[in-house]
Amino acid sequence: MLRFLPSRHQWTAAPTWGAAIVATLGCALPLLLGLFSGHSGFLWASIGAFLAAQADPLHRFGMLRMLLLTLLGACSAGLGFWSAPGPLESLLVFAAGGLLLAWLQRFGREAGKLGLGMLVCLCLGQGQQHLGSMPNPYAVATLFTLGGLWATLLAFTLRGLHGLRLWPYMPRLPNVLKVLRQHAARLPHPQWRLYALGCSLVCGLAGLIVNLAGQPRGYWLTLAVVTSLQIDLKGRLPRAFKIALSVLLAAGLLVLLGEGLQNPAQMVALVLSLTLLGRAFQVGRYSLYVLQMTFCILLLAESLAQDWQLDRERLLGSLIGVSLALLVALTLNVRRRLQVWRTARSGTDGLPR
Repeated sequence: MLRFLPSRHQWTAAPTWGAAIVATLGCALPLLLGLFSGHSGFLWASIGAFLAAQADPLHRFGMLRMLLLTLLGACSAGLGFWSAPGPLESLLVFAAGGLLLAWLQRFGREAGKLGLGMLVCLCLGQGQQHLGSMPNPYAVATLFTLGGLWATLLAFTLRGLHGLRLWPYMPRLPNVLKVLRQHAARLPHPQWRLYALGCSLVCGLAGLIVNLAGQPRGYWLTLAVVTSLQIDLKGRLPRAFKIALSVLLAAGLLVLLGEGLQNPAQMVALVLSLTLLGRAFQVGRYSLYVLQMTFCILLLAESLAQDWQLDRERLLGSLIGVSLALLVALTLNVRRRLQVWRTARSGTDGLPR
């Protein structure tokens, strides 16, 4: 049986409290500044710090991954902010983002996490365009980068406290490319092309729907699509329905939390607590990591929200996004069944009569 992403070690062996403290402190300063000032720009700094802290700074590739996540996340957030006003721009940008996510998932779990972070920032950039007072995508990218660099500074401090080199030795690029090619060779190319085409079409359609519908928080729809798009070339419908149900339950739980608290200060305290626990006990399995990461970043994006009366719009967006993602699994399932039927028919026609 094909296993693209290793399922062993679903949870980390021990809590990574150092990385959890970096993530919590990195998000705490921008969130508190945004809470007291009321400016939405600090929210982007907190998102940048959270995304950068997804990499463990004590690992060999930790610092490089933090800078990559910061740079690529800032570019994606700015690109999503830029594409929000135009339907054609939203369609093309999200279609390219879905294709990039499918392409990076070929190269293993860590590459898939990198693509996931980029697409999540793209969704937030588009959905936050009509909410805050950000003038242009350059301001969004700049504040995102500042938050990521703030988390990186905390990570350098953590490495110094552990007596480690501030910048560890990096392996040779040919060796890295060799490992990535080995991951990609595990996938059958014809089935992966169908999956990549489905990801591109569904993400592009999601971006277009958000643009045409004019939803104030359209990232509920697009993030539901991204969370549900997890590579399964066999198109197993029970697995797809389990993921879709998990996404809907997480969205409903978040809406209940927002309506129950109705207080940005309490939401910020809840976000920081969940960030600490979620980063300390980070899931190792890719499919569960996607759910954990998108739930935390959605909660972070909604931490300063004061329009929780729009609960139906949020839940409706999640439902539409999950339905779009199920189309990919349904298409792969139909393709697999047709292939099995053709193989069985060709084998039956070849029997002597």
